Amino acid sequence: MGLYLLHLHLHGLFRGHNLELGRDADTGGQSSYVLELARALGERPELERLELITRCIEDPRLSADYALRGETLSQKVSILRLPFGPRRYLRKEQLWPYLQQLVNCLVLHISLQQRRPNWIHAHYADAGWVGAQLQRRLGIPLVFTGHSLGREKQRRLLALGQLPDQLNRDYCLDRRIAAEEAALAAASLVVASSSQEAQRQYVQYRNFHPDLPEVIPPGVDPEQFHPHGLAAEDGQISALLTPFLREPERPCLLALSRLDRRKNIPALVAAFGSSDLLRQHYNLVLVLGCREDLQLLEQGQRQEWQLLLEAIDRHNLYGQVAYPKQHSRAQVPALFRWVASRRGLFVNPALTEPFGLTLLEAAACGVPVVATDDGGPVDILQRCGNGLLVNVAKEGQLRQRLEEATAAGAPWDSWRAQGLEAVAEAYNWSAHARRYLRVAQALCGSATAPLAHQHLYGGGSRIGAPARFRKIYAPGQGYAHASLGPRLWLAK
Repeated sequence: MGLYLLHLHLHGLFRGHNLELGRDADTGGQSSYVLELARALGERPELERLELITRCIEDPRLSADYALRGETLSQKVSILRLPFGPRRYLRKEQLWPYLQQLVNCLVLHISLQQRRPNWIHAHYADAGWVGAQLQRRLGIPLVFTGHSLGREKQRRLLALGQLPDQLNRDYCLDRRIAAEEAALAAASLVVASSSQEAQRQYVQYRNFHPDLPEVIPPGVDPEQFHPHGLAAEDGQISALLTPFLREPERPCLLALSRLDRRKNIPALVAAFGSSDLLRQHYNLVLVLGCREDLQLLEQGQRQEWQLLLEAIDRHNLYGQVAYPKQHSRAQVPALFRWVASRRGLFVNPALTEPFGLTLLEAAACGVPVVATDDGGPVDILQRCGNGLLVNVAKEGQLRQRLEEATAAGAPWDSWRAQGLEAVAEAYNWSAHARRYLRVAQALCGSATAPLAHQHLYGGGSRIGAPARFRKIYAPGQGYAHASLGPRLWLAK
């Protein structure tokens, strides 16, 4: 039999089409990573079945898609939405008290299968904690990808002067770090996206072992992200941005991310606004997720918008900066090609960047980059040679690097060509999936034995004789009679 895999992606808004990236801090690049990985794995002959586990959300403010219990992505890949906690949408910091409900639901779900997953892959800290509990109770190997690590976030925010108590109130960092420690203690494999992540970020954890990580860079979908633009899409992007700009034909500096303290967007506005060179020849385009009304955003996001708007006003950038309210995921490749057609640049000024998928997307569309030197961009720029790195913590260096990259003698054409070539060779999801399966099978094994001697509830011992029917309690659903097969023994 082929492989049966379970991937856990618990927070944010997750579906198989039109991802609402940037809607909030929980719906970012991680969602795109998990979806593209699943699709690539679905093309592999080794795979028989992959289930993506996420949260079932019934909220009238959101699309009904998120309330569907099942969604088919391909013949081998599906999304399964399980209810835990309240029905309404919750940000990830509010989900922690309900994760045990999900553990129990997943134990039941796995136990009702004729075979167990070969391994469970947990994405982010909350899923890592759930995966660790499943590994302990069912003995199924665990693969962990942290995506954005709590200790690194804590380090950066403390350096900016935030107080530990405030960080715990806002981000539940103590709980998040403890969950990451639990995941690392239980994991057979850690998939990292960059060597910096593996060598400098994970080593901050006491349960980390240097043999755990495997650096497997993510990829780019070449059917979406390519340099060959169409006139129709150029017109769509122009319609989105030109209402903000007096001279829309100018080249532009593009930033594309959610608006979060770590993304450091107000610093980019300040660097642009303080540079005569940039203001005379460029526009600034800030695509910062989707919003309806600033007053409806959470307090942290409102504060970031306040800082951003104050920076725009302070430097009087009206007519030179665009910040549209809405955009779709489908418009992102067209946006990069629009920037390339005007010989612009993509800028990532983040304080730290675990990897930086948008850098690869920009390169695949022919856009050179200026990016933070903290995190994944270091690996990307070393491999692609398509721009400049910048120490954003050093005062004035962001403006200096942007001026270097936009100066008359800057090698824009060489950067573009090198980025296109490197992405095509080194960053594709097919190669990622192939290497991922090879490494994970070697470490986690590929046995497909049915369930046997498993504890449905932690801490119990085997009781009774093997039986085909037992009453099993599913949280929120009561008791149900289930056919468990002859080899499952129940626990107290």
